[in-house]
Amino acid sequence: MHELGITRSVVAICAEHANGTRVKRVTLEIGKLSAILPDAVRFCFDICAKGTVVEGAQLEIIEIPGMAICRQCQRPVPLVQPFGRCDCGSNDLEQIAGHELKVKEMETI
Repeated sequence: MHELGITRSVVAICAEHANGTRVKRVTLEIGKLSAILPDAVRFCFDICAKGTVVEGAQLEIIEIPGMAICRQCQRPVPLVQPFGRCDCGSNDLEQIAGHELKVKEMETI
């Protein structure tokens, strides 16, 4: 489960940027194509935050849908997996969203 390592890194980043103040809330953006399971991150968050300034913080996860642009007709194509097909028939797609993993916001007390 690579989500444990990812969650440890998220907690470490938040603790570092909190500069010793308690963290009240953390908002993450996780892309649906990122191969990161939001439920697994939620499960790991309290465990990883224990004993840090992030302990007790509320975790909010915003899931970013997958999106691509068709290189043939330039139309946007929603993706639910890392590949797809445009309505024009082309599968030559440039992924533009859905791979995100970032701390969007952190609120301290």
